Amino acid sequence: MAGISSEQCGVGRSTDVISTGQALAEWRSSEQVGNGTPSTSPPYWDSDDSGDTGAKPSELYGSYTWKIEKFSQINKRELRSNAFDVGGYILIYPQGCDVCNHLSLFLCVANHDKLLPGFNHLAQFTITLVNNDPKKSKYSDTLHRFWKKEHDWGWKKFMELSKVLDGFIDADTLIIKAQVQVIRERADRPFHCLDFQYRRELVCVYLTNVEQICQRFVEERRGKLGKFIEDKARWSSFCDFWLGIDQNARRRMSREKLDSILKVVVKHFFIVKDVTSTLVMDSLYSGLKALEGQTKTRKGRAKLLDAEEMSAPIVCVEEDMFVLVDDVLLLLERAALEPLPPKDEKGSQNRTMDGGPREDFNKDSIERDERHLTELGRRTVEIFVLAHIFSNKIEVSYQEAVALKRQEELIREEEEKKGKKSEQKAKRGAIKKGKKAKKNQVCIT
Repeated sequence: MAGISSEQCGVGRSTDVISTGQALAEWRSSEQVGNGTPSTSPPYWDSDDSGDTGAKPSELYGSYTWKIEKFSQINKRELRSNAFDVGGYILIYPQGCDVCNHLSLFLCVANHDKLLPGFNHLAQFTITLVNNDPKKSKYSDTLHRFWKKEHDWGWKKFMELSKVLDGFIDADTLIIKAQVQVIRERADRPFHCLDFQYRRELVCVYLTNVEQICQRFVEERRGKLGKFIEDKARWSSFCDFWLGIDQNARRRMSREKLDSILKVVVKHFFIVKDVTSTLVMDSLYSGLKALEGQTKTRKGRAKLLDAEEMSAPIVCVEEDMFVLVDDVLLLLERAALEPLPPKDEKGSQNRTMDGGPREDFNKDSIERDERHLTELGRRTVEIFVLAHIFSNKIEVSYQEAVALKRQEELIREEEEKKGKKSEQKAKRGAIKKGKKAKKNQVCIT
């Protein structure tokens, strides 16, 4: 099989993780996902760039349920499902693919033998083995780039055959579900990746991972800024530099082209083999849109987000520019001290507790998570922009000024040394001349 590099390929979730996610299993099996309940997500989570005319994530998402009847009677090495709407099919090896005592499952591109050499599509997908008890259903997620030579991807060791009999076969029927999201990538800015129902399901699983990714980045940048500020001599020198330049120079250094920074954001955060990358992109996309909406709100336009949910801004968007909203000295101190918004511990605890209507509970908790991710994305974009402008423009100018000042000091020191040498030489000459005059006087006498 193409695209199989190990015993269990893909970046799928382990069985142990799923077995502890009781509330998650309830959500993933809930009718709310299957029946397409209308989204009531926060602003921006289900919107697309107005200037982007390509297919929306919801138009690039598909799901398929495959019921394999008389499973115990199958003696074929492999079975293929019918092709479904996003152009793929499920491939199963009932006795394992190059492994023993395991069920192997893969997602394949339909008509792959007819693919043109330039075929290249990134897709995130979930393969589910359905159990009679929804809490025990087995899910595996992965993100993979499909192309002509890697037209299939999945798991050689999806499940041990001995476990298949534990509720996965009902009336000699095995049910497999595939959810596939084709990703329309953008290299120039964070992009909206996921169909809202599929995203909501993944948020339940990977919220903590997304938080950790953003938290690590912000803490790293905050740590660097903190060390810069804690170096009293350096910070004092920088303050003198900043306060010593004119307002126009400060304004020029406090802004940067939107596109140039967003390209770096995507390059930093979108990792093709990381299954959480799509949620990170959705979070950053929503955060960027919230930032743009907040800028419009400050200008007196329609209010798109509740200001109480958002901390004071560090950055605003003016046309095609990111602009620091305040004096850089104040913003650097704020960024070094102000942490990311804390996780809603109440929401996290509710997912592991019983009580209340399941549909309402899930809707409220997931919408709370999406609002949290919007604010997380906004803060991450802001810290990225501040750190980028500071390190690539302001600190560079400061270092150049320090280097120029040091050069001037060296020149002055050199001139002073030369002056002292000239004085000493003149003194020695005068002394020598005086001695010679005295000697001549003695000779005349």
